Amino acid sequence: MKNFLESCFVKEVSEITNNMYRQGWDERNGGNISYLIDEEYVREYFPKDVFLRDIELGFTADESLKNKYFLVTGTGKYFKNVIKDPESNLGLVKIDNNGHVAHLLWGYKDGGKMTSEFPAHLMSHAARLKVNQKNRVVMHTHPTYTICMGACLPTDDVIFTRKLWKSNTEAVVVFPEGIGVLPCMICGTNEIGEATAKKMEEYRLVSWTNHGIYGVGETIDEAFGLIETVEKTAQIYMISLGHVVNEIPDEVILGLAKLWIVKIKPGVIDE
Repeated sequence: MKNFLESCFVKEVSEITNNMYRQGWDERNGGNISYLIDEEYVREYFPKDVFLRDIELGFTADESLKNKYFLVTGTGKYFKNVIKDPESNLGLVKIDNNGHVAHLLWGYKDGGKMTSEFPAHLMSHAARLKVNQKNRVVMHTHPTYTICMGACLPTDDVIFTRKLWKSNTEAVVVFPEGIGVLPCMICGTNEIGEATAKKMEEYRLVSWTNHGIYGVGETIDEAFGLIETVEKTAQIYMISLGHVVNEIPDEVILGLAKLWIVKIKPGVIDE
């Protein structure tokens, strides 16, 4: 039987959390990731379900997530430690048939459990699966310039999106649907999870004002790449704030969208 510790899933999450920590995005125990894994791949490592223990979710997971498997970063865990000790800092869980409990198959060997924001992740997974069945990864992190930008702008999807698109030609190509923005809310609650999931019906990126960002993707690389592009663009915006002479013209943004055959969010750029 294959060793899950050596799986591509554990390696991917270990490598990306280490990278995110080195970027300076995930101080202390900041940040969390959940990775939906198909049962066919789980069976390569666990021919049958043998649960180590049960962990209460604290809410009822959507019907679409029942009996699904997730690799999840642990609560109170530091991203910098995942690569050194994945089995303490990560856990593979199966959502039970009632949607109330996570059955632990592997990980959290020191007695830990899923991130406190796992309910928010599950709500976003459920929302995105209705848009794209291939969306597998939900990633939350605290990129510095993105948080700075959120502190300087109104909590408005169109304004935030426009500022990003007008600052970096990559932005409209990478996230043509734009970015959702939430006001400052108490994190780790079902309320912010529900608000994020609602935004995820339209966006793959949601900024949490004064806190961080959520990104989703079909792969670890896609989710990270979305956030990385926002953060690079937010850095450009913040460094040049008040001194911009050469803002990207609307016609160039529209030309980029046409060139890359992407459908952009209506109402951001005058057509």
